[in-house]
Amino acid sequence: MLIDIFSQKTIRHVPYGDQFEILRRRLTGAEFQAMVDRINELIDAGGAQVATAGWLPGNDWDGTPFEPIYTKAARQNYELSARFFGQLVWYTIMQRPERWASGRFEKDGEDIGSRTYFRVGTI
Repeated sequence: MLIDIFSQKTIRHVPYGDQFEILRRRLTGAEFQAMVDRINELIDAGGAQVATAGWLPGNDWDGTPFEPIYTKAARQNYELSARFFGQLVWYTIMQRPERWASGRFEKDGEDIGSRTYFRVGTI
């Protein structure tokens, strides 16, 4: 579950949802689910407390469940594939049972460039 940290309200929609759905429809259900499953595995492997979207999969998606984002969904558009991946992490976090919030942060004075999600407690 993803919440707004200030209002404590549950967030139920992915940003730019229309675009997300267009790209999602270019994937098979099995491809999409494999991506969600892998994101959950990566979050869990990292301790399931903090997850930064851009740091989860690494830069090389060849041979991973995320490869179809670039090759099929985004039709080899790097910026669009990166945006969809960020939306996919948002979607995945919304589906998790724990309470999560998110924000944009810096590391060593530099913008991280992607959204960071953090646990805020249990249900």
